[in-house]
Amino acid sequence: MQMAEEKKIKEQEIVTGKQPEETCSDKPHSEKEEKKETQDMKVKDTTEAKAQDTTEAKAQETTETKAQETTETKDKVKEEYKKPEEKKKPKKKKKSSKDNKEKYQENIEKLQATIADMQDKHLRLQAEFDNYRKRTLKEKMELIKGGGESVLRSLLPVIDDFERALASISKAEDDDPVKQGVVLILKKFEDFLKQNGIKEIEAKGKVFDTDHHEAITKIPAPKEDLKGKVVDVIQKGYLLNDKVIRFAKVIIGE
Repeated sequence: MQMAEEKKIKEQEIVTGKQPEETCSDKPHSEKEEKKETQDMKVKDTTEAKAQDTTEAKAQETTETKAQETTETKDKVKEEYKKPEEKKKPKKKKKSSKDNKEKYQENIEKLQATIADMQDKHLRLQAEFDNYRKRTLKEKMELIKGGGESVLRSLLPVIDDFERALASISKAEDDDPVKQGVVLILKKFEDFLKQNGIKEIEAKGKVFDTDHHEAITKIPAPKEDLKGKVVDVIQKGYLLNDKVIRFAKVIIGE
């Protein structure tokens, strides 16, 4: 602004050829003010720069101190956490190893007990199955042998009747056709029974056997050697494949 005013005054002087008093008196005043202003500006700039530098330095120092403090605190915290972990880790490992050993031992003992139990059960099942197999085979054999036991047993009374008939006509001559017919039929029945595994139980003159004989009565023995033996047979007994299908009814001498 002052420079513009000075230019305007110089232009007026050139045009008019006059120099007013005010301008002459103002010129040195303005230069002094400009110098003061420049000095003031320089001082101000220097003070501001110094203040800025100081603030920046302080801020940098504060940030550095804070960063250092944070790092130190982190290191301390890490060390504090590390120390108890280092102390506790080996103890935990020792305890865990002992516990694991005990658990492994318990598991091994349990497995051994289960294996022994399973082996015992397996052996028992094998023995039971073997007994069952033998029993079923025996039953099958008995069924095969005695398949027609009921039919054959029902034929025994017919044979008894034929024997009685033959005994009643025993006095008849051998050429009698009735006697011949009865003998022929009886012989065919006996052959049929033998073919199917039926045998007559020998009783007369034998020692009394409860497995094959059924005592009807006792009589005085006609001879000394017949005491305790079968004196007479009332009804014949029969075996089917060594199995009694009818006991022999006998009289015992005493």
